[in-house]
Order: sequence, then C-alpha cells, then structure tokens
Amino acid sequence: MCGIVGYIGHREAYPIVIKGLKRLEYRGYDSAGLMLFDGENLKISKTKGKVSDLEERSALDITINGTIGIGHTRWATHGVPNDVNSHPHVSNSGDICIVHNGIIENYEPLKKELIKRGYTFSSDTDTEVLVNLIEEVQKKENLKLGKAVQIALNQVVGAYAICVFDKKKPNEIIVARLGSPLAIGVGENEFFIASDATPFIEYTSNAIYLEDEEMAIVRLDKTLKIRKIKDDTLVDPYIQELQMNLEQIEKGGYDHFMLKEIYEQPNVIKDTYRGRLHANTGIIQMSGVEDNLEKFLNADRIIIIACGTSWHAGLVAEYVIEEFARIPVEVEYASEFRYRNPIITTKDIIIAISQSGETADTLAAIKLAKEKGAFVFGVCNVVGSSISRETHAGAYTHAGPEIGVASTKAFTTQITVLTMIALRLAKAKGSLSTSDYFRYLQELELIPEKVAEALKTNDVAKTIASIYKDAPNCLYLGRGYNFPVALEGALKLKEISYIHAEGYPAAEMKHGPIALIDEKMPVIVIAPKQGHYDKVVSNIQEIKSRSGKIIAIVTKGDSQVKELADHVIEIPETFDALSPLLTTIPLQLLSYHIAVMRGCNVDQPRNLAKSVTVE
Repeated sequence: MCGIVGYIGHREAYPIVIKGLKRLEYRGYDSAGLMLFDGENLKISKTKGKVSDLEERSALDITINGTIGIGHTRWATHGVPNDVNSHPHVSNSGDICIVHNGIIENYEPLKKELIKRGYTFSSDTDTEVLVNLIEEVQKKENLKLGKAVQIALNQVVGAYAICVFDKKKPNEIIVARLGSPLAIGVGENEFFIASDATPFIEYTSNAIYLEDEEMAIVRLDKTLKIRKIKDDTLVDPYIQELQMNLEQIEKGGYDHFMLKEIYEQPNVIKDTYRGRLHANTGIIQMSGVEDNLEKFLNADRIIIIACGTSWHAGLVAEYVIEEFARIPVEVEYASEFRYRNPIITTKDIIIAISQSGETADTLAAIKLAKEKGAFVFGVCNVVGSSISRETHAGAYTHAGPEIGVASTKAFTTQITVLTMIALRLAKAKGSLSTSDYFRYLQELELIPEKVAEALKTNDVAKTIASIYKDAPNCLYLGRGYNFPVALEGALKLKEISYIHAEGYPAAEMKHGPIALIDEKMPVIVIAPKQGHYDKVVSNIQEIKSRSGKIIAIVTKGDSQVKELADHVIEIPETFDALSPLLTTIPLQLLSYHIAVMRGCNVDQPRNLAKSVTVE
C-alpha cells in the first residue's frame, strides 16, 4: 500500500524525495515523512496528512542538506494515522532508520521479546518492531548492517519492501522486498529507490526490479550488490530500460488525474491492440496466447481471478469467452480464492488480472494455482511487476501509468485484451463463423473513435451530476454484458463520491432492491439497443411506476427509453459484446462530476490506495 522513496548520490536528496513522494501518494496518503543525512546527523520530519503537509512541516524541521535521504507516504495498517505512527521509524539507539511498505504478521511476539531485552516503543506500528529487531541482531552479533538486515528478515513473517539506513555506516542504503514492489534506478554515480519507477524517470531510464526475497546494498562508491535473503547467495542484477516518460505521469492541463485518464481511453485502447489486431487480414497476434494456444484449447475451464475493477473486467470476459470460444469460465475474487480450498487441476487455465501487477491477494492466488499445476496467464499494466514475473505467460495492457486511485482506463484496456484473447481462441476452435469473426475485429478497431464520441457526453453527465450530487443512495442496473458495467459504475461512485451505490442485474431488481425505489432514488439503467433491450425497457417501466428517477445510458437515436427516462445519455452503437467499452464512459464521467461537486478528493479518495499490496 505505502510508497517508499530513497536516494543516495551527489545531488541534494530533499527535492528528489519530496517529489518522489508526491508521485507515489496514490499508494497511500494517511501520513508522510522523510529522513535526511548530512554526513553527521539524521534529521527526520513526519506528520499525519498528505505530502503537502509534510512539505510545510519539513520547512520547519529540516535545517540541513544532504545527499542521502529516504521517505514514506503511508496507508495505515498497524496503528492509526498520526504523527507518531508515521514513517520513518528509528531504532532505540537513534542510529538506524527505516521506511517500510507491507505487514509484519508476527510483530507481536517479536515485540514482546524485544521489550524483555529492554527495548521501548513509541508507536503502534509493526515497522518500529522491525527496525529494533535489526538493531538487536546487529548489536548482539556485531554484524554489518546488511547482514543484520538479512538475519532479521529471516525471522519475520509477512510482506515488506524496506529501505534501511545506519548513520554509523553512512555510505550505503539497504533495501529488500518480499511481496511488496521495489525498484532501483541506476544513474551516473547515484541510485534511486522507490515503490515504482515514477519518482526517478527524469533522472534515469535504467531500473532494477528486485524479486521476492532479494535484498540489495547500494553504496556511494557506485557499487550495487544483490543477494538472496534466505541463503546470502549473490544475484546478477538485471537492468531494464523504462518504458514510460515524464509526460505520462503529469496531469497535462486536466484538473485531476482521473479526468485525464478517462480522456486517454481512445488512445490507450488503440495502444493496447496496436500490433496485435489486424482486422483486414483477420489476424490477432498475441505471443503469450500464441505460444500456449494448445493449453487454452485443451483447457477444461478458465478461472479468472482478480479484485475490484479488475474483477469486473473479468466478469465481462466471462461473457465474451464463453460466447465466442465456448470454454467454461468462472470468475473468482482473488481475496477469497485461496481460502476456500478451490478445486484446481492441470487442465485449468488461470487468468490473473491486475492493473498494478502487485495485488497481494491475486499474487497469493497465483502461487496456489501454480502449486496445483495449473497454467497461469497474467493480464496487467505495469511492465516488470510481480504478476508479470510470477505467471507462466501473459499480456500487457498499454494503458500507461494510472495515477488516479479509482481505475478507469485500466478497465477498458483489460476488456480490450480479454476480448482479443476470446476472439483468437474462437478462431482457433472454429466456434465463431468467419464472417462474424471479421465483423468483430473490424468493430473492435473502430472502438477508440466511438469512445471518443462517447466522451462528448461530458456536459450532459455534468448537468445530471448537479441534480443528483446530494443523493444518499444510487442503484445501477444492467443485463448481460452490461451487468458488470453496472457493478463498475456503482463502485466508481462509492469510491470517489462516498455515495452508497449498488449494482444489480436488472432482472434481480424485483427480488429485493425494488423495495428501495421511491422518488428520491436515482436509478442508472444501462440500456443499449443491442442485447436484452426489451427486457430492460420492462425494468424501466417498473421503476417508473414507483416514481424512481431514471438516468438511462442508451444507443444514439433511441426513442423508446427516452420517453420513459428522466435523463438519457446517448452513446454510439456497437455490438453487444463490445458495448461495455462504451457504456462505462458516461458512468465514469458521472461519478467524476458528482465527486467534484461534493468537494471530494477525486484522485485520492479517503481510506483507499491504488495498489493493494497487503492482504
């Protein structure tokens, strides 16, 4: 959840650390803190609140400059968000300083043992236990910092990405990871450390992504050593060239990252199928699928595992894969999958979906599936992420960095990838006629310009938002392919506006939710012309007879629903199976404008973090 930053080199560390924390604030923003070292003294500044609060605080606290620094922006797990629980944490001696992303599950017995040995604790965090454990190991066995960190980490249970600095060893920073991401930027006579590469992309395009159970020692003398935590064996560092630029992580003139990312969807959908989809020749070329085509074709079933918005994309994929390829599909919450003793065989294909590629629950489910002998295919957005490395094969979406916590362009690019997989399998199986196959390829190629047209509904969505921004509840209804879109629309409204919202299959409304409908209840109904149109019209009439306020997403030119609804938002016509790529657009815009009008922090909604790297 949390974001960590570190720098060691020849530049002033403070501006690098502060800027890096701002770029990682999507990972958590309950509190923030930093440490600078000037060659003699540690100076720490930390506070409850956002990085902007830390800037104000550190202007008073920090009176030194230094070329070594570490920082942290927190999403609270152990201990409420306050100044004391904020990172960095310092050992009892005041010598060792740490920032930590993750959870140490066995911190309580470790803490009790350390208390017996005379240690005191000022915070409620598991991190303060870890830094004092490192100090105790170092002191007891008279070890160098790196070795003490290694031994301490072999005693903890849980997940972590850590930066550790010891003022008695002022020429190095120790970093390590297990289950939480960590990247090292390799510059000229300098190193950058961060939870992802965004804090250092303007300084270097070379990065090393630590694997699980690896630690690195980065030194001012330009050396870097990577070792296995378990057995201390050396690992050859693999330097990757970053595939992002500074412009991608700036707002580009938009008021919020979320709005920018909503408007990027025509381009990123095109980027996602570019080089893979060749509509004129009827070819879909995805190496991860092509190299394992027989496994897909011989599978008894496909199990999709994901969380949140990615789970909704998986539900869309269930409809698309079953319809096109005629392979049974189950969609599972990754957070529940490994805890219910699932039946997994070597004839199963597991598709794991994650924007960040670091989702802890999804990674745990992947490991379970691999243990059972299943073939695991990953769909994620971040190159070099844990899921891309843990899976047997996969496909990247090409959404670019998604900074807004509420996912938008990740959803549509995931659907694009999954639809291409379904169409490729359908062609191989012969389960879709040649003419239909070509029609779908040609229509998918047109989707970006239709998404661009759907974005022109922004002003209509804004007007509707002004009417319903104070509604306490909201209901979203869809059928078939658009039932998952109803779930996603409700999630977006909950996430960023804090209005209670629920998504339902439209036909299920009369099995309970209809009791909620009155003149104060806005009901968003997804009713494109393709699909179960007549049935949805019937559902709308049921809502209307109970005085519900109807906001309908309809195909351009629709007249029947227009007569019944209080408000309509028109989108271009497309095939039923591709309609989620369009129907979701006005729902994203509606949620965005409602949140803005309610004065909510759109990009950083309360209690949430972008990448859920702890269970």
